[in-house]
Amino acid sequence: DADRFTQLIAQALEIRAKAKALAEAAGADLSDLPEPATWNPGMTPSELAAAAPMAAIQRFMDRDGPSIVGLRNLVLYGLKGTAAYSEHARVLGTEEAAVNAEFHRIAAFLATDPTALDALLAESLAVGALNLKVMELLDAANTGRFGHPEPTQVRMSPKAGKCILVSGHDMGDLETILRQTEGKGVNVYTHGELLPANAYPGLKKYPHLAGNYGGAWQDQQKEFDAFPGAIVMTSNCLINPEIKGYANRLFTAGPVGWNGIPHIADHDFTPVIECALAQPGFAADAPDEFVMAGFARNTVMGVAETLLDLIGKGEVKNIFLIGGCDGARPGRNYFHDLAVATPQDSLVLTLGCGKFRFNREEFGDIAGVPRLLDIGQCNDAYSAIQIAVAVAGALNVGVNDLPLHYAISWFEQKATAVLLTMLHLGLRGIHLGPTLPQFLTPEVLGVLVEKFDLRPVGDPQEDLAGMLQAA
Repeated sequence: DADRFTQLIAQALEIRAKAKALAEAAGADLSDLPEPATWNPGMTPSELAAAAPMAAIQRFMDRDGPSIVGLRNLVLYGLKGTAAYSEHARVLGTEEAAVNAEFHRIAAFLATDPTALDALLAESLAVGALNLKVMELLDAANTGRFGHPEPTQVRMSPKAGKCILVSGHDMGDLETILRQTEGKGVNVYTHGELLPANAYPGLKKYPHLAGNYGGAWQDQQKEFDAFPGAIVMTSNCLINPEIKGYANRLFTAGPVGWNGIPHIADHDFTPVIECALAQPGFAADAPDEFVMAGFARNTVMGVAETLLDLIGKGEVKNIFLIGGCDGARPGRNYFHDLAVATPQDSLVLTLGCGKFRFNREEFGDIAGVPRLLDIGQCNDAYSAIQIAVAVAGALNVGVNDLPLHYAISWFEQKATAVLLTMLHLGLRGIHLGPTLPQFLTPEVLGVLVEKFDLRPVGDPQEDLAGMLQAA
């Protein structure tokens, strides 16, 4: 959506000018500002295209080397992921000045083109600390607005009737759509990272929230094309809608956009509803299919005594956290194969769209506790952390002393932010894959392996054997 994003760039330049005026009024010395503080890209499409090399990932590679440039990008991608979570919280009315100040401090550090490896590693962990706070704010925003998630059977098969599909991450937009469709004979389905929304009391109270349709983002072209209604993409993960036949039924909201696709900027989803009513909808109910969701921190803490008792009796010997961002590249079946191979005396916590690799498999239960516990969206790594800390505290051990194993599927900046949070907390032995980020050069990876025992994923059976041996 080139026109809208050009306007956002212009808005950012206006904010920068105001910040400069405030600094001048305060008597600050502005004689030696870094390039981002003075850079003027121009505002025409050709000028912006010509300015692209300034922001290129490979910039300064020849001068500073791949490890330094890679570490800068580790910090930058982590900040981008943190910014995304912060925006999700902000639109729900939750933000903190101290969080914004720390974000600006780290961004200002990057603006100096730092070259000290130790300083860059330290700032990477600072991003992790910042992201932990932001995930806490987002957790408070979601639970404050919609209540704590509760164990819920989520329908995964469509029902007869007109329909709207809401994808992305924004539960605020989903709530608005549910309100505006009340009494209009339109069923609303979640997609991708919005599946966990079905477990929030403030959202599942709407009887026309019909369940979830489809899976992770990379399958959207096939799934959106087959969906017989209107589609709303509320945040990132939109891919080219023009190669299939659904572009005329697609709308965007929030930070996402695409040229020629209508954007809902004012939270009035009337065009979406009108589009849905004009589409055929589902002709009949599909056979019932359900998955369980809603096992966030509040639910798990509510059965903490049972869980601790199962651990004490040896009925739960291991806990696995398997999830993160999914993708289309080969090798991602690793996470399915690892999850289904986990022994029957173990629990599997999952989150993010990585769950779709295995959340329809049958895992069974241990003394009534489901073996597969869907914690929520990728930002609900906060819940996983709180659960781990609480269990470790109750057992009077450190988190790294728990029989807790991590297999994280990496794809984009939010996963980078979550990884940095885990490293900030000192969590060791994280298996990351299916491939490592390109900015983790062998030198940087060597440091992370030494400091945090970070491990690229390998063969799932061999990795599982190593995890169980280490427990």
